[in-house]
Amino acid sequence: MKYFALIITLFFINFNQKTDRLTGRYNYLIEDDNTYVQKDKITFKDSVFSFDNKYLPKGKVSYGNVILLDNFINTDLIISISKDQIEKDTIPFFMHDKKSTSANYLDEVVGKGKLVRIK
Repeated sequence: MKYFALIITLFFINFNQKTDRLTGRYNYLIEDDNTYVQKDKITFKDSVFSFDNKYLPKGKVSYGNVILLDNFINTDLIISISKDQIEKDTIPFFMHDKKSTSANYLDEVVGKGKLVRIK
């Protein structure tokens, strides 16, 4: 009987845990002159993302204190997302250039945008 209670307890603990990964499909919008322009759709699966546009390369997602999307549109562009934003339907992000002149390229923002969940 105590094993049955233990199994049920573990089941509810795992069932109530929130995901800390990006999953699903999103529209991505880039800010241009204080307006947001929709560019394409993006799909997240595990630690990989891909665009609906077949000519754009797949990229990798790194999960840490800040979520980083590497190889976004081109090899020099990286996207940073605050970890507390991933459960929302609209996720703001910042773009960084790997060829930046600053010591840490994540300190210099070259653009921003939003990911909007497609339901």
